[in-house]
Amino acid sequence: MLGLFLTLGGVSLFAYFIYIEGFSDIAADISRFGWIGFIVILAFYFLRIVSRAWAWKLSVYEPYCLTLRETISAVMIGEALSALIPLGILISGSAKAVAVRKHIPLVVGLSSVATENLFYSLVTSVFLVLGAFTFLRTFHLDEAWVFTLDILIGVIIAVVILILIMVIRQWHFASATCEWLYDRGLGRRFLEHGRLHVRLFENLIYGFYRKYPRRFLPICGLEAAFHVLGVIEAFFILSFISEIGATWLSSFLLESVSRLILIVFKLIPFLVGVDEAGAQFVTEVLGLGAGVGITLAIIRKGRVLFWTAVGLFIIARRGLSLKEITELRERIHHTAS
Repeated sequence: MLGLFLTLGGVSLFAYFIYIEGFSDIAADISRFGWIGFIVILAFYFLRIVSRAWAWKLSVYEPYCLTLRETISAVMIGEALSALIPLGILISGSAKAVAVRKHIPLVVGLSSVATENLFYSLVTSVFLVLGAFTFLRTFHLDEAWVFTLDILIGVIIAVVILILIMVIRQWHFASATCEWLYDRGLGRRFLEHGRLHVRLFENLIYGFYRKYPRRFLPICGLEAAFHVLGVIEAFFILSFISEIGATWLSSFLLESVSRLILIVFKLIPFLVGVDEAGAQFVTEVLGLGAGVGITLAIIRKGRVLFWTAVGLFIIARRGLSLKEITELRERIHHTAS
């Protein structure tokens, strides 16, 4: 219900932005971008899919392995469900594992997806900190924004440092905390099986670090490439639709804000409305004009729709269903418990 409410709000916000900027003006900017430009950003997004698929490939434990072709199609499936369904990120990982279940055991698939997601989260955290710090130090913002960004930077840095120390020193801090709460009768309903999941997750990460330390930098590099390609994509779009022109700073800030919005508003399918709001805020601060941000967000939404359609086509071709994915996900959880 919350997802439905937020989606309706996002659609209303999207309609409002179209109204205030003018449909004809936005359509003219999109027309100036053209089909050739759209094909180029489709290629950029495919390269981003490849970077995460490659990182996932490196996250699979031996003796099992996946080819890049197998991981690319599975990532497309996961991205489609993540974009289409409110909180689809909760099921996209399971969908990836189900998509490759004929090549590796389901448990191995889920474990490798979890490992890759952790690397992605760490690199994304660094990316967000850089974006917030740049925004804070480059432009004059209201005190409320300055305070919010300072808090965001501090929290993300603290969490990243803590996670890195825990992995390197192999501290079972999270599972120990869950056990401490469980022994004192706090949250027993949630921790009955939850504390076991936390312990398994910790063992998974620590085991990967001990066995494949040389894979850390390549995986982090691939996750970083995902964000760098997003910045290049934003620069390419701005070079067509902005009268002032594109800069790497504006492209970097637009991509970092877009990534933050994706995390915060994942309940809204395709980030309708909120993505446009975030892009409008950034382009206004940069002096590019609100219409530029809205147009950029709409163009990007078009390429998300295209690759979502491709992901749904792959799902239909393989005969997968949401029911199957959910049932297999629950089965694994019960087995782990």
